[in-house]
Amino acid sequence: METLPTTSAVKRGGRSKGVQTSKPSLVMAFFSCVAWLYVAGRPKVLTVEDKLMALGCRDLERRIVEAEMELTLAKSQGYLKGQLQQTGSSSDRRLLAVIGVYTGFGSRLKRNVFRGSWMPRGDALKKLEERGVVIRFVIGRSANRGDSLDRNIDEENHSTKDFLILEGHEEAQEELPKKAKIFFSTAVQNWDADFYVKVDDSIDIDLEGLIELLDRRRGQDGAYIGCMKSGDVISEEGKLWYEPEWWKFRDEKS
Repeated sequence: METLPTTSAVKRGGRSKGVQTSKPSLVMAFFSCVAWLYVAGRPKVLTVEDKLMALGCRDLERRIVEAEMELTLAKSQGYLKGQLQQTGSSSDRRLLAVIGVYTGFGSRLKRNVFRGSWMPRGDALKKLEERGVVIRFVIGRSANRGDSLDRNIDEENHSTKDFLILEGHEEAQEELPKKAKIFFSTAVQNWDADFYVKVDDSIDIDLEGLIELLDRRRGQDGAYIGCMKSGDVISEEGKLWYEPEWWKFRDEKS
C-alpha cells in the first residue's frame, strides 16, 4: 500500500515534466508554420532581368503570330498579286529580273537620256516585260508630301508608267541605305523574279549583255552578282562617291 502514493507521485511528476518540455516545442512548431506560410504566401519578386525576359518573350510571340498571319494572307492572295496590279498582265510566269534605277527629283534629264538609249519605253518596255525583265525608276517622296516635287514625279509617271514610287521613303541623300532596303523589299512583294538589280542613273548598262548574264545564272540559289569594292574608297567629305564609313574598308588611312 505504501507504494501506491509513490507510484502516483512519479506518474504525476512524469506527466508534469512531459507537459513542461512540450510547451516550447509546440510554440516553436507554431512559429515555424507561421513563418512557412508567410514565405510561401509572399509573391515572387521579379528582377529587372526577369521582367525584360518576360517582355521579350511576349514581343517575340506577338511577332511570330503577326508573321504567320501575313504569310497566310500572302499565300491566299498569291505571290504575283502585286505584279498583276502593276503590269496588268495575266501571266504568272516567273520573271528573270527586276531592275531598279535609282533616281532623284532633279534627274529628269538623265531619265530622258536613259529612255532614249538603253532603257526601252512605251510598247517596247511592255515587250521587255513579256521577256521577263521589268525596269523601273526608283524614287521616294518629298519631305513636304504633296509639293511640286511629288506632283512632277506623279505627272511624269502618269505619262511614262516606268516608276516605282516608294511611298514610305523620304527621298534624301542621307537616306540612301534605307532606300536600298525599302526598294528590295517592295520589289520582292510586287514581283516574283530570279534576280533583283539595283542600278544608279549615272551609268549606262548593256541591257542585252546583262540579260544574257542573268539568264546563265538562272536557277542558282543564293547568287550575288556585283562589286563589293573596286578602286579607291573616297574618304574626303564632299567628293563624289564619298563613303562616310570608309574606315571599315581598312584602307591606309585606317
